[in-house]
This record gives sequence, C-alpha cells and structure tokens, in this order.
Amino acid sequence: MLAGLLFLSTALPAASTVHEFTLKSIDGQPTPLAQFKGKVVLIVNVASKCGYTPQYAGLEAIYKKYKDRGLVVLGIPANNFLWQEPGTNEEIKAFCTRKYNVTFPMFAKVSVKGSDKAPLYQFLTDKKAHPSTGGEIGWNFTKFLADRSGKVIARFGSAVAPESQELTRAIEEALR
Repeated sequence: MLAGLLFLSTALPAASTVHEFTLKSIDGQPTPLAQFKGKVVLIVNVASKCGYTPQYAGLEAIYKKYKDRGLVVLGIPANNFLWQEPGTNEEIKAFCTRKYNVTFPMFAKVSVKGSDKAPLYQFLTDKKAHPSTGGEIGWNFTKFLADRSGKVIARFGSAVAPESQELTRAIEEALR
C-alpha cells in the first residue's frame, strides 16, 4: 500500500507553466507566480557584481515602459557564477534600490544550476519540456520570456541587453 502511494506521488504531472511555482520575495514572503497570470513575464537571474549588472537599469526601463501594458520583470538573484552575488537578500535589495532604483519584483537568492537548482529553474532549463529554450544557464542575466498564459516562449542570453531590439520586439509581440 505504501509503495503504491509513493508511486502515485512520484507520478504527478510535470509543471507546464511558470504560474505553477512559488518563490520567496526578496523580503522572504511566499509569492505564487500564479499572481502574474495574464501578464507577460520576463524572468532574469541577476547578480550585483557582474559585468552585466548595469542591465538592472535596462530591466527597470523596460519594466516602466511596458508594465501598464502587462509586462512584469522578475529579478532572481543567483550566486552560481564566480560568486558574483555574495550578499544577503537584504544587501541585494538595498543595492538594487540604491544603485538602480529597481521597482520590479525581486526575489530571494536561489541556485539556477547544479544539484540545488531551484524548481523554477529546473523547469525553465528542461530541454524535454522546452526544446527551443531549455538548457543549462551559462551566466548571469539570462532572460526567459513567458506569455500571458505562463508558457515559456523565448530565451535571451546574458549579452542581450534588456532594451535591445531583439528583446523589445519579443516583448511587444507577446503583449499583443
């Protein structure tokens, strides 16, 4: 009987949208991503001591430009690449607020690769579930774009600036 129960619990269907996950906010509050249903979501693994850290300014700019049309940017700190996000959640929040005036939602630091990879990033990087956007995260500021229903529709590498034509075109298309 116990074996049957164990089998049933491991046979649950895999997640199909980003809305099925809950993350802790930068302030430690559980935040179901389901609250972003109906919005286009840009998920970015961020770091405070990276060559791409100035992208915070671009992320804030596109958030302000498109938020009234339904875009939300989610900043998710990770310390997986050369220890470029060593701070506490409180230090990260203070840095983002002070240096870049970040107003988009920020979340508690997670791991985006390795054996302790956060469930959201297990989902985002799953090549079977996402043949065109899956694959391991290679560096900070990798960007995943999900449509209003929570389906991942695009992925952009670290070097793709938030305000680039490539990314803004994809955002505008998803907002239509």
